[in-house]
Amino acid sequence: MRKQDKAIIWPAYFDQTKTRKNGRRVPKSLAVQHPKIAEVTVAVERLGLKHELASDAGYPKTPWIKTGMILVEKKGSKEQVIRKIANQLLKLRSETPKQ
Repeated sequence: MRKQDKAIIWPAYFDQTKTRKNGRRVPKSLAVQHPKIAEVTVAVERLGLKHELASDAGYPKTPWIKTGMILVEKKGSKEQVIRKIANQLLKLRSETPKQ
């Protein structure tokens, strides 16, 4: 049975290289290229949300690629949580110097 107070967050939701059909859930303006589960975890931690990490999970559209997922407590709707994480990911990427 699903927990109504938790939301499953996949890195694919924020991947700029994916189409909406392939799993992206945010506009391209809020997306980043090839987000890693570690980056998404840092973004969730910065937002102060309680979370659980499952690093061996595969996104349902590509189950052979184990990208991992995060179970996050919901504050508002799932879409609101996803947008907050996306904004935080953009901040993280802008802080990180390019190599």
